[in-house]
Amino acid sequence: MTPSTRPVSRNADPARPFRVGLIGYGLAGSAFHAPLIATTPGLRLDAVVTANPDRRAQLHREHPDARAVDTPEQLLADPDALDLVVIASPNRSHVPLARAALEAGLATVVDKPLAATAAEALELCKLAESHGTLLTVFQNRRWDGDFLTAARLVREGALGRVHRFESRFERFRPKPKPGWRELADPAEVGGTLYDLGSHLVDQALALFGPVETVYAEIDVRRDGAVVDDDAFLALTHADGTRSHLWTSAVTPLVGPRLRVLGDTAGYVKSGMDPQEADLRAGRRPDGTAPWGADDPAYYGTLGTDETAAPLPTDPGDYPAFYAGVAAALADPGTPPPVDPRDAVATLAVLEAAHASAATGTAVRLG
Repeated sequence: MTPSTRPVSRNADPARPFRVGLIGYGLAGSAFHAPLIATTPGLRLDAVVTANPDRRAQLHREHPDARAVDTPEQLLADPDALDLVVIASPNRSHVPLARAALEAGLATVVDKPLAATAAEALELCKLAESHGTLLTVFQNRRWDGDFLTAARLVREGALGRVHRFESRFERFRPKPKPGWRELADPAEVGGTLYDLGSHLVDQALALFGPVETVYAEIDVRRDGAVVDDDAFLALTHADGTRSHLWTSAVTPLVGPRLRVLGDTAGYVKSGMDPQEADLRAGRRPDGTAPWGADDPAYYGTLGTDETAAPLPTDPGDYPAFYAGVAAALADPGTPPPVDPRDAVATLAVLEAAHASAATGTAVRLG
């Protein structure tokens, strides 16, 4: 069967789980994708690409039924053995691996960022569309509890007309850590803006839609660092809302995670969603315990200075991403959990941010 005639990866037998091949078993693969895939009804973690002996041993402990594969080429050599490919390898490999998987006719999930540029991301979207094949991007932080809460408040009109959205992913890591994210080669797609900034921009676009202008300040602050580690973006959305976004590795005292200001009320929230820490600690959303519940000490505040009151955080729901993937695989009419063209829009904003920082002026999109 040639790639052009291979059907979209839908399983004809609903009783048989979709077979998933995962490329990469570093932090993203082992702590995020593998446990979420393994606990999603309708999906089965079938194969994992990693040649590292320690990671193979870890895979055998954590997912003994999954087979280890040496290379992506070996995984993709028999596309009929899989229904879905998940790419959780270093950023520089996202585009070539996604292209190979799509050309093999396989549904594909790519960890963010989808590509280094909006043009490359758009190329992948068009390739998936031409093959009639599912493509989606792992923007898991759309399912952070704080973001779900803010989105619900905006949707319900609880804040009135929103005029400002502030969002931060700030950390204090004053010394660069070894790894590809700290390498200067632009092909690595490293730095905090493409890492955490991808989430910040995606969330802002998901809430308030297209952006007309971008202003950015992007810096390299740490001794020995060669990629950006401190960035601020000011976005003006087409609807008039302004988003102010911060991502940093040099913040000894972090600001509020979210602040959303409307003409009748505001919402402010501190603290990080617990799901990442739970996944890193080996906890799984397998139904044996509540998942995504925020610590009441970190509940946000809703109202005005006169009416402010604590607001319980909606539960976070990272499992919803792969549940959405399974639903889209089972039914060709079901859209993917993240439209890949949203990633194109996010990358266009990130590219404009770099251009703005280089010139010190705002950049107009479109």
